[in-house]
Amino acid sequence: MIEVYTGNGKGKTTAAIGLAIRAMGHDQRVRMVQFMKGWEGYGELVTAKKIGLPIEQFGRKEFVDKDHPEERDFELARDCFDRAMEIIEKRECDLLIIDEINVALEYGLLKLEDVLKLMDAIPSEMEVVLTGRYAHPAVLEKADLVTEMVEIKHPFREGIEARKGVEF
Repeated sequence: MIEVYTGNGKGKTTAAIGLAIRAMGHDQRVRMVQFMKGWEGYGELVTAKKIGLPIEQFGRKEFVDKDHPEERDFELARDCFDRAMEIIEKRECDLLIIDEINVALEYGLLKLEDVLKLMDAIPSEMEVVLTGRYAHPAVLEKADLVTEMVEIKHPFREGIEARKGVEF
């Protein structure tokens, strides 16, 4: 099945990693690729190494400027997309998490037809999770399960900075 975790609320990547832990508990092979993430300070990366969850990052340490992405951002997005397709085509895992693909599509780093082609290539025995805000309606339509995280209240709105171990 294809799952989509989207919306403006917190917890999309965290939910996907929770699913990864569950799958690993049943001896399933899990892989994760991350668009637009290159910072090594995320807590999940430390834990992933400890539990043997492979996470491959394809991004710079800095945030991508939506209005003015750099050429490097397009290159890294293409590399991430190609790696995801390779994992799918070679059936390297039972669960593949493609983190922030929805954002990469929204920012114009990917083309919709390519993302839909990727979704069509997923074998029936593989579970794939697509995360990130801004999920395109065509992606939502093609998915089997869609979860929208909705922000009701967030401490960031009150000026509270991101907290180690909670937001990163």
